[in-house]
Amino acid sequence: MTAEQKIPPRWIIRTIWRGHRLLVRVTDGRLGLPRPERGRRMGMMRVHAIGRSSGEPRPVVLGYFPDGEAVVTLAMNGWAASDPSWLRNLRAHPEVRVDLGRERRRMRARVAEGAERERLWPGFTTYPGWGDVEAFSARRPNGTSVVVLDPV
Repeated sequence: MTAEQKIPPRWIIRTIWRGHRLLVRVTDGRLGLPRPERGRRMGMMRVHAIGRSSGEPRPVVLGYFPDGEAVVTLAMNGWAASDPSWLRNLRAHPEVRVDLGRERRRMRARVAEGAERERLWPGFTTYPGWGDVEAFSARRPNGTSVVVLDPV
């Protein structure tokens, strides 16, 4: 395994994400939610999900790339084995608000399957910033869900 394929300790990933979420929250998305640039970087978005048990708002900052009017992300949970909580929340309540920088959109989440998933998967290398998705995804016992957010 090369140095590029090593996953940082979970506490480092969590600390960085906490700081990023704080930056996005205090600037109301003016900072920390860049647009994607093909060949240069993935975009960042804030998804306002509803907790599946609590019914409370659960905002989460995620990387994405565009697919027409839809946006696409990976349910990777810092490459841990389990699905992230936000994916379980979206399965229970798929209608969400998405912040793309200062732009707000109403969207509906779903997991891509079959041919659609295969078509979207290369996007995670077209928009750099995801790391070695092939190697990291192979380490997860249940695979990695590709999540599509469609405009409502």
